Amino acid sequence: MELIPLFKKIIQAKSETPDDGGLLDFIVSYLPDFDAVRVDRNGVKNLFIFKKFSEGEHLCFAGHVDVVPAGEGWSVDPYGAVEKDGFIYGRGTQDMKSGVTAFLQAVKEADTFNGTLSLLLTSDEEGPAKDGTLAVLDYLKEQNMMPDSCIVAEPTCEHKFGDAIKIGRRGSINGVIEKEGKQGHAAYPEKAVNPIHKVAQVLHHMAGVNLDEGDENFAPSKFVVTDIRAGMEVTNVTPGKLKMMFNVRNSTNSDQASIEAFVHKYFSEMNYTLKLDQSAYPFMTDPNTKIVRTIDAAIEKVTGIKPKHSTAGGTSDARYIAPCGVDVIEFGVRNDTIHAPNERTTPQEVEKLYAVFKEVIASY
Repeated sequence: MELIPLFKKIIQAKSETPDDGGLLDFIVSYLPDFDAVRVDRNGVKNLFIFKKFSEGEHLCFAGHVDVVPAGEGWSVDPYGAVEKDGFIYGRGTQDMKSGVTAFLQAVKEADTFNGTLSLLLTSDEEGPAKDGTLAVLDYLKEQNMMPDSCIVAEPTCEHKFGDAIKIGRRGSINGVIEKEGKQGHAAYPEKAVNPIHKVAQVLHHMAGVNLDEGDENFAPSKFVVTDIRAGMEVTNVTPGKLKMMFNVRNSTNSDQASIEAFVHKYFSEMNYTLKLDQSAYPFMTDPNTKIVRTIDAAIEKVTGIKPKHSTAGGTSDARYIAPCGVDVIEFGVRNDTIHAPNERTTPQEVEKLYAVFKEVIASY
């Protein structure tokens, strides 16, 4: 199958998390010369498919076939793979069925490789992500088949195809502060302890504040307040408790301990509790590693652009792969419409992404 018809077929599979839309079975049939292992867990479908061409290093392409729900506001069928005005529209066109299409076709057409080529695919990246890539990595550890290098084909480009790759990601720490007060009548504030008034006195020292200065690879870790709620939605009762939720996308210069100390600095005289949960840890792949140098050269050869190295943005399943000792980077199409109505990309970007991956396989 040619590249763009393949792309459209993959878009047309309604694979909203954790449904794979039949794509994993299709991929197995599309790569008949590869050895396929299903690592399904708790209703999540996962696939590891590989081919050992010769002795040598193991290069893996990783990603997800699942997409977020289409939602409302589309001008076309979100699963119609409609092509118009120079774009192909559909849920997942950018995140990340373009990437899956590009590396699927690239490995299918690989005649030789100095080592092993593989694909790691899950149907649970957009959801809880606890039974997806992690399940496959557990299997690979057991089988002593962990890759040496990995490319996650998430959409990374910002303004022009080829302008950015991810060599790392910030971590993500979620926090919940509960401040106790004493409920009372609004007409008698002296008889109550209003937690809103207490928190308001310190909030300007915390909301939007950088917790560190960042460094050459990471932006500063910022304390981002995401929700504050208290009271009973009436005007004559002051609340007895306040809950404040926040998120910190942390660099390697901040961690749970430093965030706990930051909160305590301003809440030390208040009766409060703090809960922290780290859903992702920061990581960075050395820019001098083989995979970074190889993909930099491939992008420049295909596009004429030398990509910048970025750690910005949210999280991806690369956060699970890096701690396994794998050199992991991310590269894909532009990300300007991900998760939005009328998500779209161009055929040219998909073709260039495929060409980059072909060049990586040829020159790795």
